[in-house]
Amino acid sequence: MSKPCILCCAITGSLPTKENNPAVPISISEQVESSHEAVEAGASIIHAHVRNEDATPSSDPEKFARLKEGLEKHCPGVIIQFSTGGRSGAGQARGGMLPLRPDMASLSVGSNNFPTRVYENPPDLVDWLASEMVKYEITPEVEAFDLSHILQAIRMHEEGRLYGKLYVQFVMGVKNAMPADKQVFDFYARIMAERAPGAEWCAAGIGPNQVVVNEWAIAAGGHTRAGLEDNVRLDRDTLAPSNAALIRRAADLCEKYGRPVATPAQAREILGLRPAGA
Repeated sequence: MSKPCILCCAITGSLPTKENNPAVPISISEQVESSHEAVEAGASIIHAHVRNEDATPSSDPEKFARLKEGLEKHCPGVIIQFSTGGRSGAGQARGGMLPLRPDMASLSVGSNNFPTRVYENPPDLVDWLASEMVKYEITPEVEAFDLSHILQAIRMHEEGRLYGKLYVQFVMGVKNAMPADKQVFDFYARIMAERAPGAEWCAAGIGPNQVVVNEWAIAAGGHTRAGLEDNVRLDRDTLAPSNAALIRRAADLCEKYGRPVATPAQAREILGLRPAGA
């Protein structure tokens, strides 16, 4: 049987609002409900941000705690992955939720340009976030916006500075960062296979690149991410009705390429995570 494909659902992010798409879940209850639907559609990882009441991004650990509690109750067994991204806080506030011990957390290991600003990830902050993940036994999902980030992740893992199994996500299609380029994607996948053969990787495409990168990753034997954080549309003329709709589209691609969709339990085994509830 072909290797199961892990589908990660990025449910909310820091930027999309209900003005962009009414289906974007903002409140904790909306996020839990949207996550439940996405898990039923095939997601085994929920990549989570939290928002304030006015929909602005937040890094409030109390909000993350309520979201984690809701996900554990209504999506039992799902892999909970918190974001430590830079839009919701500065400095060590970005890791203030890590003592909650989610299964995973995102980790950017280098800086790069975003559409209107520099996404700053200075080495001292990267080292602190990574050390907190080691302290609380949290497996990082390294978000790689550039080739240098992939190589840095491999180096950090070899040096024992990243907890657990190495898991790298190629993020493609952010304006001013790495475009969704098939030749580059193929090179990334080859680098992972040659330099980190025991690792796992996934890929995410931004905006209309989402379904394109989903297909590349599934066809190449990797894992992939979908969801309203990265893309609010099914196509140019159609808003996505839910996170679940975007996950179902990825699951359909898994069927096309003969890849079973990983259950949360299978995803935990593939990524070397502790059993649910442990």
